[in-house]
Amino acid sequence: MKAYFLQSAGDRMNLELREVPVLQPGPNQLLVKIRASSLNRGELIPGHGLVAAGAAKPAGQEAAGEVEGTGARVMGRCPGGFAEYGLMEASDAIPVPPNLSWEEAGAIPLAFMVVHDMLVEQGNLKPGEWLLVTGISSGVGVAALQAAKAMGAKVIGTSGSAEKLDRLKALGLDMGIRTREPDFHDAVMKATGGKGVDLVVNNVGGSVFTECIRALAYRGRLATVGYVDRVMKAELDIDALHAKRLRLFGVSNKHRTAGERATTVRGLIADFLPHFASGRIKPLIDRVYRLEELPQAKAYMESNAHLGKIAIRM
Repeated sequence: MKAYFLQSAGDRMNLELREVPVLQPGPNQLLVKIRASSLNRGELIPGHGLVAAGAAKPAGQEAAGEVEGTGARVMGRCPGGFAEYGLMEASDAIPVPPNLSWEEAGAIPLAFMVVHDMLVEQGNLKPGEWLLVTGISSGVGVAALQAAKAMGAKVIGTSGSAEKLDRLKALGLDMGIRTREPDFHDAVMKATGGKGVDLVVNNVGGSVFTECIRALAYRGRLATVGYVDRVMKAELDIDALHAKRLRLFGVSNKHRTAGERATTVRGLIADFLPHFASGRIKPLIDRVYRLEELPQAKAYMESNAHLGKIAIRM
């Protein structure tokens, strides 16, 4: 079968397409004929720590396809998902609603599991609350917007592109702030009547961390999920943390156990899958590339021109 391998080389991530044997499933694993997958910045962009230097590793983290032997349509976490076949843990498999295309299904698992973790499991977002998403045009940012609106929340998003913010209004964005700088506090306060937001999803990183703290309301929560700015240090206003009874948490799958991941899968199935099945949430696909075009898809992601997810069709 055809499969991509990824190797970290300093400030580069190198992709190589190889011909390898079809994998054999072990206990509690499913062999999936992959129909689609999607790109995730944390794996493909250097500096995110998901691919350590050393020997090349199978590329891709999620997939959608048919289970060999049963034909069941599934989507889920799938290490080595940029390939014609992949192994998926049975506990990671999510049924694909019939109204979803393969590309849409392949774009759901990781983004929406991260979103469930930060909005539901840890963020405790409630109907009527305000959510702020920095870098909202990313795959996780758009997924957070869609899920939050389905949950009845109000959403503010930041982006350097006015065009992207305008397009996201069709998905329910209540307010867009055109900026890549830490200068959105005043606009957030004005939008929320001086209260601040209840939850922040920080996709950008340390350069806006302090401003995110300033924008939080009493008992606000801050989720750190990305750092496209590569800024890994920031000042923390301890007085604000103390006085406003804030809660800060990280969102990463890097050290999670299989049991913890399975809990998130069950939460996604219970809370989000009905919205996918009804069409209330429809994953936003920017572009679709063929498997052999993965290097071009990676370059497109690095350009930051996309809105939502970049899909790979097998």
